[in-house]
Amino acid sequence: MIRKLTEKDNNQVMAFLKNEPSINLFIIGDIEAFGYDSETQELWGELDTEGEIKSVLLRFHNSFIPYAQDENALPAEGFAEIMKSYPDKIFLSGKSTLVAKFEGIEGLNLGKKQVTYFAECTSADLIGETTQEVKTATIEDVDRILELRRSIEEFFPNPNARKIMVESMENKTGRTYYIEEDGKMVASAATAAENSMSAMIVGVCSHKDNRRQGLATSVMQKLFTDVMNEGKILCLFYDNPEAGRIYKRLGFKDIGMWTMHR
Repeated sequence: MIRKLTEKDNNQVMAFLKNEPSINLFIIGDIEAFGYDSETQELWGELDTEGEIKSVLLRFHNSFIPYAQDENALPAEGFAEIMKSYPDKIFLSGKSTLVAKFEGIEGLNLGKKQVTYFAECTSADLIGETTQEVKTATIEDVDRILELRRSIEEFFPNPNARKIMVESMENKTGRTYYIEEDGKMVASAATAAENSMSAMIVGVCSHKDNRRQGLATSVMQKLFTDVMNEGKILCLFYDNPEAGRIYKRLGFKDIGMWTMHR
């Protein structure tokens, strides 16, 4: 049985999600920040005959994330019907084995597919410190950050990116750091879905004219220091082997694959 989940289900939901806390960082973070009654998000669960949760589906704006410990417990067809009921273009992401269950479902028009590595860092031992001046962004910097991201060919900006970034700053579920030279933003990195245990690193980039100068690494070092001093685990996606080598030098380890349709 699939039904909408509410605050009354929260203890069971969190116990279920914390079986894989890094993989479920986005869902945990959004629940902690926005709860079950927000217009921007909804959560459904598939329950067995005894009322135990076997899988969940999160909607945050027009993005959906499914989760189940066992891919065979995921009701992809049922969750797909929920997703089809939303008129906007949908984004779908999650563990690759789970997202694969949705691919090919008739009427579910998924966008461009991107498969990435999913990695986490639990220790700051290899991070190091930067001598660069790294600034913390405010809401006034959002448009400049998005302009930098749009200049990166590998990025696929969400149409709701500005709203999401502003909300994350206001709700303290995300923060952004950047370096600028002569008033121009040349490198940036951010967190998303920050929760009581962890944070996802997103939007790591440097301007195409300022690459191979160590700027993105410097921004990451500042981000690492601030977030890990709060006792949180850091997670990230990557698909570029060169970037992967940088992240692993900073202490990240691969824990799985993640698929995004955008």
